[in-house]
Amino acid sequence: MSDSNRVVVYKGPGEVAVETMDYPKLEVPAEVADHFGITKKAPHAVILKLVTTNICGSDQHMVRGRTTAPIGQTLGHEITGEVVELGEDVLFVKKGDICSVPFNIACGRCRMCNEGKTGICLNVNPARAGAAYGYVDMGGWVGGQADYVMIPYADFNLLKFPDRDQALEKILDLTMLSDIFPTGYHGAYTAGVTTGSTVYVAGAGPVGLAAAFSAQLLGASVVLVGDMNGDRLKQAESFGCVGIDLTTDGSLAEKIDQVVGEPEVDAAVDAVGFEARGHGEGAAEAPATVLNDAMTVARAGAGVGIPGLYVTGDPGAVDDAAKQGTLGVRLGLGWAKSHSLHTGQCPVKQYNRKLMNLILSDRADIAKAVNAKTIGLDQAPDGYAQFDSGAAQKFVIDPHGMTG
Repeated sequence: MSDSNRVVVYKGPGEVAVETMDYPKLEVPAEVADHFGITKKAPHAVILKLVTTNICGSDQHMVRGRTTAPIGQTLGHEITGEVVELGEDVLFVKKGDICSVPFNIACGRCRMCNEGKTGICLNVNPARAGAAYGYVDMGGWVGGQADYVMIPYADFNLLKFPDRDQALEKILDLTMLSDIFPTGYHGAYTAGVTTGSTVYVAGAGPVGLAAAFSAQLLGASVVLVGDMNGDRLKQAESFGCVGIDLTTDGSLAEKIDQVVGEPEVDAAVDAVGFEARGHGEGAAEAPATVLNDAMTVARAGAGVGIPGLYVTGDPGAVDDAAKQGTLGVRLGLGWAKSHSLHTGQCPVKQYNRKLMNLILSDRADIAKAVNAKTIGLDQAPDGYAQFDSGAAQKFVIDPHGMTG
């Protein structure tokens, strides 16, 4: 086995690099062990050889310098891999198994995990409830944009694919199960999308596309997707959504009215998050604008799903309040309309097995919907740059050439 590991690392605003680190050990981060009074040794863990690992929009927030991520922060939380080493307490996965890894790190033993709320596990992050691989303030777990990665509490966290050959054949779809597909589905589901719903999705990046695709799976009659990037809007339209060009004149409500015959929808999804901008070419950043738009166009009693990321620390924010995550959200509007707003990380384990079944049954071409493109690990810096420039693609890193 190799004694080293290549990992994508944040080097400062706008810059990532592939660096060599130590090969992972079956150990939890020291900060986690010390805080919770547990041993660093992790007999419950496995080492995965990465089959695929994706670049996520939330990675871009760090790389743009819009979080408190330190220089040297490892990256990557969308992980699919082959088990190559396992601790003596791992009972139900074996070497050679190909598995999807929820981006949420969960112990499987705390109150939140027992309630199915794996996005806010209480035992994996000293800073707050919930942890993730390769992410700021998420417990110090090494990222998975790498050759190899350690996965703790493996029997609980890993979703094993039933057939290796079938998994490799459908890997570009299955790789989306670690985050983007469940997260998009969670956004649509928590917004209340159901049979016949009209739905507005803000943002045609990969999560917005996954939310729009998921809304169709849930039975939506019309899915409208708003963005200011023409290529991304075309991608949404490629699988039957209605693109809403936010650079053109007219309010969002007027644009919706032209499509569905009324200026409101049954459900809205915010797949943009805190780096949102106002409508129109060259519009200034306005971090609350998408949330306010969603409440404006969602009918009374509607749900607003919020898979878009909001943070408690944003050094590049437009004002001092926004630097702490305090935004000008029109909560009174949402309250007056009896909206339900659903925030927070997607609890991936609530959805990933059933979404896997859809993929394996040829019912969910999610890779096509988000326009997946495979690159090598050494191409990760260029993938980040293209993604940041607005490329209408989902970049999938294949470190070992296993995707064919």
